[in-house]
Amino acid sequence: MVMVCVSLIVNGRRTFDQIPVNLQDDVKADLKAMGLGTDGKPLA
Repeated sequence: MVMVCVSLIVNGRRTFDQIPVNLQDDVKADLKAMGLGTDGKPLA
């Protein structure tokens, strides 16, 4: 489910705030591991 949420954020279909609270930590960690911020855009 975490990767589904990550994909939705990266593709602009959901924002991080729309992700269920119980998944946010894992989603944030996966986005960071991919070099992305919680907005799905590359970290500067």
